[in-house]
Amino acid sequence: MSIDLQHDYFTLFGLPRRFQLDRAALDAAYHELHGRVHPDRHAHLPDIDKRRAMQWATRVNEAFVTLSKPLPRACYLLELAGEDAALHTNTAMSPEFLMEQMEWREAIEEARSAGNADELETLHARLRQQARDLLGELEHSLDVRCELAAATETVRRLMFMEKLQHEIDDALEALES
Repeated sequence: MSIDLQHDYFTLFGLPRRFQLDRAALDAAYHELHGRVHPDRHAHLPDIDKRRAMQWATRVNEAFVTLSKPLPRACYLLELAGEDAALHTNTAMSPEFLMEQMEWREAIEEARSAGNADELETLHARLRQQARDLLGELEHSLDVRCELAAATETVRRLMFMEKLQHEIDDALEALES
């Protein structure tokens, strides 16, 4: 049994190259493929075949982790489309979004400093709703309009929001301890 390590993750699982994903189909394809390439199934083979099985299993796991979460999946789609998003180094954002970032950070810091868990929970809920809205925009940008620049901007926004969610989680955890 072998798999082509050159296949993109969507092809590997027999899925269409789209942001909108049938999670049940992904899970089923993962379990079927993972079962075929799991290193334990190849333990009786020579070392070279064991190493190859480990490569297959690693590739299948990487693909599953990437496709199973919206933000990594969007980044992967942008990469496949040749979009050099420079997501971690390109911080060029609209002035409106930069102002929004500052407002979020100030609100979180105020709630943290005041020890206001209720306000932190409220901010967290607002942030989750905004992220859901942005995921809808991202799906539309990638799957309907094929607007890579808009999708890249949305991915940057979502990455920022993910960081804010972690900050709120950390603040809530600190208040609980």
